[in-house]
Amino acid sequence: QVQLVESGGGLVQAGGSLRLSCAASGRTFCSYAMGWFRQAPGKEREFVATIKWSTGITYYADSVKGRFTISRDNAKNTVYLQMSSLGSEDTAVYCCAAASRLRLSGRYYSPDDYTLWGQGTQVTVSS
Repeated sequence: QVQLVESGGGLVQAGGSLRLSCAASGRTFCSYAMGWFRQAPGKEREFVATIKWSTGITYYADSVKGRFTISRDNAKNTVYLQMSSLGSEDTAVYCCAAASRLRLSGRYYSPDDYTLWGQGTQVTVSS
């Protein structure tokens, strides 16, 4: 079965950058959209970014807009999250997710829009 595996997390100083990767493995993978979510201790899971698989159209949460960039490599079935100007507020477990069900609205901002999730990777930003 298809699995999503995140990598690239770690410890980074404030103002630094990290690139997260989410690779799909297993049988042939197909998704309408891919997304990144994060959850900090004691907080609700938060939408970060999403990308339409076929078109590459992206959407970002206001909190990360201008700092994070989501992209995808169709041939590699891999989604990336380039994070820059990181601050302590970005510390969280980051999970990638795949939307295998079409949303007629074209919006994939809610966790309920996604059916397949990775295990998560920890990002810790220190001063």
